[in-house]
Amino acid sequence: MLRRAVFSPLLSLFFPSHCAGCALRIGEGEDFCAECYSSIEFIQPPRCQTCSQPFAGLTSEFDCPNCRGAAFHFECAVSVVRSRRVIRDLIHRVKYNREFWITKCLGKFLATGLDDPRLSGQTFDGIVPVPLHPRRLREREFNQAALLARHLSRNSGIPLRDVLLRNRYTNTQTALDRRERRQNLRNAFSARKNTKVTDQNLLLIDDVLTTGSTLDACAAILLEMGAESVRALTLARG
Repeated sequence: MLRRAVFSPLLSLFFPSHCAGCALRIGEGEDFCAECYSSIEFIQPPRCQTCSQPFAGLTSEFDCPNCRGAAFHFECAVSVVRSRRVIRDLIHRVKYNREFWITKCLGKFLATGLDDPRLSGQTFDGIVPVPLHPRRLREREFNQAALLARHLSRNSGIPLRDVLLRNRYTNTQTALDRRERRQNLRNAFSARKNTKVTDQNLLLIDDVLTTGSTLDACAAILLEMGAESVRALTLARG
């Protein structure tokens, strides 16, 4: 402890902290400057109980029109922040600029999702990252969902369970609606050999939730494998 106390000021002098969003110099132990942090939109009630889409002007929990009557394989999908401004830029920098150090501060945000009432009362047997197709994994050389899941596992003590495979190289889903996304993901995922999740309560992890189709396809496979329940947690809501 004494050694850390002595060297911490020296580290701050020669390696000062900088805002993850704008690179402005900030205090030790901080991740963002005040301006960047204030631009982050945390998702608070009222929001859809199923997909976390926030809606202004309502006073109670509800299911949004897109989720009402829909049959999802996951119990709920919790998202921590909106995929806008600083957060969207950070996610893109991880994916396309390989700035892996950013996943540490994003992982801190993700971990706060465990305090959501839809998750806080649950005991999870494993954290399952949404997988990438091997071809895309070779192109990118990392899976951003797996990086976030690893941080969450370390912070929470919930074991990481890499039990899913992506079988088909699907085209980007950015411009697709929910029906088209579900069609695009048909038979896209499967279980890894010699893995078991029977009777387990699982937490599925991805970076961004848009329509929920990817999470739903993964949850369907986990339930087929014998999982007791599947809930999802994503960093951001598109």
